[in-house]
Amino acid sequence: MRMTFQYRLYPNKAQRKQLEFTLERCRMLYNRLLEERILAYRLERQSLSYYDQANTFSERKAHIPALKQVHSQVLQDVARRLDKAFQAFFRRVKSGETPGFPRFKPPQRYDSFTYPQGGYAIRGNKLQLSKIGALKIKLHRPIAGQVKTCTIVRKNGHYYACFSCECVTQPLPASSAQVGVDLGLLHLAATSEGETFAAPKHLCRNEKRLKQLQRAVSRKQRGSRRRKKAVGRLARLHERIANQRKESAHQISRQLVDRNGLIAFEQLNTQGMLKNHHLAKSIADAGWAQLVQYTTYKAERAGRVVVQVNPHHTSQICSHCGQIVKKTLAIRTHRCENCGYTADRDVNAAINILQRARAAS
Repeated sequence: MRMTFQYRLYPNKAQRKQLEFTLERCRMLYNRLLEERILAYRLERQSLSYYDQANTFSERKAHIPALKQVHSQVLQDVARRLDKAFQAFFRRVKSGETPGFPRFKPPQRYDSFTYPQGGYAIRGNKLQLSKIGALKIKLHRPIAGQVKTCTIVRKNGHYYACFSCECVTQPLPASSAQVGVDLGLLHLAATSEGETFAAPKHLCRNEKRLKQLQRAVSRKQRGSRRRKKAVGRLARLHERIANQRKESAHQISRQLVDRNGLIAFEQLNTQGMLKNHHLAKSIADAGWAQLVQYTTYKAERAGRVVVQVNPHHTSQICSHCGQIVKKTLAIRTHRCENCGYTADRDVNAAINILQRARAAS
């Protein structure tokens, strides 16, 4: 199983300049290769492959000496990245999806390059990169498995090394426990066992500061250095909020997977729900899809099962007798006049979700 380990890099001024140079050369090569593919099809009705373009790199280096300052496999990966973009484009066309033709990359949209096989090595607290040098790296946890690729990523002015590793994961001991999970806004998640996880609301807690930074950006002149700095401050706060949301999803998903052999979620149409302008901000802040995604991949590694069921009327149906009890979003307690069952609205929904998952299995 593939796992990715990400570590912060601390390049010095000269190394940062070389990283920027490598990124720019890769971006320009990507755009040139894309242009060649477009022209080859327009003029000759010919589709260029990865090998057609990769075989021209020796000749390109003879005419563009700057390419010699970039590791050869990094350049090859640029051609492979473009080839994957075209493969995905043709797949979407064939399946009837919105195609999304590969686009030319401006500087702000090309932020990574990859060493697919070699050209990198970790020596102590330094990462040796071919054509760049030995960069200080923060190894906050050990790398597990066999490293397959190393990707250098630029994000909000910081650099990270991402190692894709082939790992052998050990499944957790078998568990007969089963749980249904209802996703909401008051509680991020409520389980069929009566446990609730509070919604952190990271966006709402940082909204005042976000507005201040957004106003600061709008006051600055476009293209100025001050505007660039203001945009960087705003981007770093958005990154911090996103990291906080990820951390919450990781903690909850880990608890669910460790305790239960079967985990049932409702299959929500989050994109459709975001069209509700009264709740869109809260729904986006909750990160339901992220929680389900993290729980799913952790369950696969641990030998657990995640099931998603139809959410229709899970909040309205009584989990004890099956009677429909109509209630608005303001009513937080489920009370059934037919059988007398009383429970938290979200817990009742979670029990219904678990019952549907059991019936489907």
